[in-house]
Order: sequence, then structure tokens, then C-alpha cells
Amino acid sequence: MTTDLFGGDPHDAPDPRRSSRSRGRAKEQRERKRRRRRSVGVLVVALVMVLGAGYVVFELMGGFFDGGPSTTGSVKDYPGPGHGSVKVVVAPGQSGGQIATTLVDAGVVASTGSFVDAFAENPAAATIQPGTYKLLLEMKSSDAIVALLEPASRVSFKVTVPEGLNKDQTIAKISEKTLIKVDDLKAAIADPASIGLPAEAGGNIEGWLFPATYDVQPGATAASVLSQLTSQTVKHLQAAGVPQDQWETVIIKASIIEREVKLDDDRYKVARAIENRLERAIPLQIDSTTSYYLGKTSAPTAAENHDASNPYSTYEHVGLPPGPISSPGADSINAVMHPADGPWIFWVTVNPDSGETLFTTSNDEQNANIQKLRDWNAAHGK
Repeated sequence: MTTDLFGGDPHDAPDPRRSSRSRGRAKEQRERKRRRRRSVGVLVVALVMVLGAGYVVFELMGGFFDGGPSTTGSVKDYPGPGHGSVKVVVAPGQSGGQIATTLVDAGVVASTGSFVDAFAENPAAATIQPGTYKLLLEMKSSDAIVALLEPASRVSFKVTVPEGLNKDQTIAKISEKTLIKVDDLKAAIADPASIGLPAEAGGNIEGWLFPATYDVQPGATAASVLSQLTSQTVKHLQAAGVPQDQWETVIIKASIIEREVKLDDDRYKVARAIENRLERAIPLQIDSTTSYYLGKTSAPTAAENHDASNPYSTYEHVGLPPGPISSPGADSINAVMHPADGPWIFWVTVNPDSGETLFTTSNDEQNANIQKLRDWNAAHGK
């Protein structure tokens, strides 16, 4: 056996052709890997671009594809007229945007954007009142605004409290219209803080239930309803410029005026006559204060007027009665604050139907005027 000069096996020597082919295959593999990496990179970039474009489109369309409301201010609206019904509550002080959110959540309008635009285009929209409304589902936004401006859409009880009622008459009226039990109303009255009765009232609600027409929402409590009335009294006292420490005094005077005369001009004259008597320490001699304490709707007798045990007898006690005798309206409150100029100390309504009232400074003339009232009563079977 022959051997290499250096003792190696001649078959172990490298083949130049085989090494060249190996280097070629390795190079091809490296090129393929580079091409795959470039392809993956291109795909990733393309995917990012597609996703980004999709996001932009979605944002611009404002939820068009999923039917949801826009969150970017874009407008989407139902064609209307709508279907079914739903009750929605517009809270006091809500802006157009806040109302829009309420309606979108209730399924009334499609988007806040469409409603806000329609709100801006309708000058009357700013007068939408708080309350509960019965609306259609999937309404056109402009139609929803028209519906909110329509009184017939409101779901509420209307309670009208006339001027001159006392507290018992007022809560009976509230109970009749709202079906809130009288006992519940009385229980609320017994907790002055729950109904917003000012401390100046001394815990006595008489005179503080302001006469007006109120919208009472379904499910309203006795306290919430009465709070509406007391807050209106405070509002009108403030509007008339009544100092807070004079609130109760003004209410007492105004409550007397409310029961004594019908005509607005006469309120200011009675206000002056009351002041003239108080300044001269003359008893007011007002029948309505006696009747209030007795719970009568008719005129009191002479004996009843002169019953000193009645703290509301302004025949026997000089000065104002201890509290209001009715709920006065704004005109009577204003009359107290701005009495007419005049020397009168007597008055009497000689025609209860028309409200004609005569004023004088003379006792003899007053007696003659009282006779006119008696004649009227006799002629009308009173």
C-alpha cells in the first residue's frame, strides 16, 4: 500500500469542485432568506398602512358601519318619522348637547351631532322646558326638537294653584291633580327643611305656597312638589326686592290684600290703607283675618270679630295678625312694596262680582259704602 509523503490518505484530500458547489448553495440560501425578510417587511408595512387607512375612514364616517352615534362630531340622522314610543326626561338646566346625549341613549335620535346641528338651526330650541316627554323611537333630529317644543308631548300633571288659597285648600288641590295623598303632603309640611321653607317663615307654611301653574313629573314626591311652590315664593320676594328679614311681614300683608280685593289697582290702595292704620296704631278691622282663624268662607259675625281669644282678630288686636292668611301672588307682593299714595283708612268691596271697591277716610262714608254692599247682597240673595 502506498502512502503520501506526509503520511496522509490520498482520498482525504479536498475536491475543488465540491467546495465550489457548496459555496454556491450557501449563497443561494442566504439570498432566499434576505428576500423572505424583505417580503415580510413589505407585508408588515402594507398591513400597517391598510389598518391606518381603515382607522381614518372609520373616524371620518363616525360609526356609520356599526350604526352607533358619532363621537367625533360627524352627523348621522334617522330619516324619520319614527316608531313606537319612549319616555325621556329633560333635566333643568340641560344644554342642547346634554339633551342630545339623553335622546341618543334613549334611541330617539341617531347621533348627538345631528341633534346639536338641528338645535342650532331652530331658534325656538333654547326654550325647551325641563320635564318628561313621550317621543317616538328613531326620529329625525329636527322632528325631535319640534316634539320637545310641543306641550302635548309632555308627560306631567299640571297643577294650578289660584291666588288667595290657604294651605289646606292648596294641598287639597295638589292631591286632586297629582294623586299624592293629603297625609303625605301634611307629613312633608311637618318637615320644613324637606320642602325648602325658609327660616323666616318660622315653620309655618301658610302664605309660602306660591300660586301658579306647575308641571309635576310622574313619581314626584310630596316634598318635591311643595318645594316647587316654596321656591317660587322666595324667587318672587327676591324679584320684588324684599329684604330677607322682612319676608314674613311682607307675606302677611300681601296675604291680606289677596283676600280683600280683586282688581290690581285696588291692591296698591289697600296696601296704603294698611300702612296708614299701622302707622296710627288703628286696628286693621279686617273680616278675612277672623274668618281665616275660624276656618270660615263666609263673613264673620260682629261677635266673632270681637272675640279677643282669636289671635287673628284684627278688631281686638292692634297690628298685623300672627301669620299669613292665604298665598299671595306677585301683584299683591309688589303692592306691599309700592303702595299707592293716599290718605285712606277704610275700604269695602261693594260689588263682589265686579270687584268694585270704595276707599275713604270718613267713618260716615264707610258706613254708607257698607250699606251699598248690604243692598247688593240683598239684591243677589246673599
